[in-house]
Amino acid sequence: MSTARQSRSAELLDPPRSSPDLDVRDLEQRTRLMRIVTRLIAVSDLGSREIARRAGLPMQKISDLLAGKLEHLSIDELRLVHRTVAEQGATH
Repeated sequence: MSTARQSRSAELLDPPRSSPDLDVRDLEQRTRLMRIVTRLIAVSDLGSREIARRAGLPMQKISDLLAGKLEHLSIDELRLVHRTVAEQGATH
C-alpha cells in the first residue's frame, strides 16, 4: 500500500481533533442551554409554531431542538429561542 493511500485511510478512521464541531466547551454550553430552553418551552403557553414564528426560525429547528438534535442548532439559534420563550414568560 502506498504512503498516500495509508495516509488517506488513517484520515478517514481518525478525523482531525481540531474541528470546530468537536469543541467540547461549545458542546457543553449548547447542551446546558438546550436543557433550559426545552424546560421553558414545556411550561410556556406558546406552541412550537408560534415560537418558531417569533424567533424567525424554521419550524424544523424547533422540532430538532425538542427532539434533542443539538447538532442542528447553533449557540446563537439556541439563545434566540431562549430569549423568545423567556420574553413570553415575562409578559404573563
